[in-house]
Amino acid sequence: MALSIGIVGLPNVGKSTTFNALTKTQNAQAANYPFCTIEPNKAIVEVPDKRLSKLSEVVKPERILHSVIEFVDIAGLVKGASRGEGLGNQFLANIKESSAILHIVRCFEDSDITHVEGRIDPIGDIEIIELELILADIVTLQKRILKLQKDTKSKKGTDKMLEIANKLLTHLESNNPASNFKLKDSEEFLELDSELRFLSAKEVIYGANVNESALENDNEFVRKVREYGEKKGAVVIKLCAKIEEEMVGLSDSEREEFLESLGCKESGLEQIIRTGFNKLGLINYFTAGIKEVRSWTIKSGSKAPQAAGVIHKDFEKGFIRAETISYDDFIKYGGELKAKEAGAMRSEGKDYIVKDGDIMHFRFNV
Repeated sequence: MALSIGIVGLPNVGKSTTFNALTKTQNAQAANYPFCTIEPNKAIVEVPDKRLSKLSEVVKPERILHSVIEFVDIAGLVKGASRGEGLGNQFLANIKESSAILHIVRCFEDSDITHVEGRIDPIGDIEIIELELILADIVTLQKRILKLQKDTKSKKGTDKMLEIANKLLTHLESNNPASNFKLKDSEEFLELDSELRFLSAKEVIYGANVNESALENDNEFVRKVREYGEKKGAVVIKLCAKIEEEMVGLSDSEREEFLESLGCKESGLEQIIRTGFNKLGLINYFTAGIKEVRSWTIKSGSKAPQAAGVIHKDFEKGFIRAETISYDDFIKYGGELKAKEAGAMRSEGKDYIVKDGDIMHFRFNV
């Protein structure tokens, strides 16, 4: 299960610079004018997980395979994007494919970098983007309602769906996002969201892009974004896109030393991935053998057969049992054999709920 994060924001807030830094590539052109990113840039990035290194020290595999995350750099939206302003709602469609949104907000002053609205106002910037997402959802939902109205005459059970759709439309037209719709847990809403992928229903992480001087202590702009995020129940991550870009190419030890000198414990990438996993309810389990040590991403609460199915559908279809060792026990006893001798290997059945860090070996028959 790959995590996909769409990077959005107004032009010239540091989206493409952030993309370059986070993906350790220079594929996104960073320039000081709006719409320099015309097509969405995509990059697959390994999810950093120090546990894989520890496991490989024990197993000494031929290769190590991390879970991956996809970053999508979506061109700068502007006021009126849902009506086709700027480069239009083609970019709004790109957001639909993302699992979550990383909303980069400009929290620095720099007279050399123009602002499309002619001022530095992070909350105003956020509200512009979020309103455009709501307006795009309204257009999408209105089309679906027209179809539902026709279907009520010929399809049974459509009335309830139409009722929920109309209530949602009223909610959106009051400039409220789908994420706080009071019936968002209803079967009808979930079905609509699965089909239409409401933009304003997606989990949002705010990325407060600052200059180096504000990395250790929040500036006024960051404080405002944190207050806004707290009201919305959203996580705010402070990062300096320029600094993140400077860390490209550094070794792990050099990066850690550099971050420590700045008063930071984690890079922006690590914070974003950890937050994204948490927001989307994702965890990792591992397989560990001589051929490879590998991380697999699943939904928290997944049962063993579902986890097996991430490797191959036949594993889920013919699931018999899972031989499981916790990560801590695997490291403590120095591998599978000694963990088994110590009684730390468990045989789990179909109802076992996989835990983050479990080392799994599946038995199946098809």
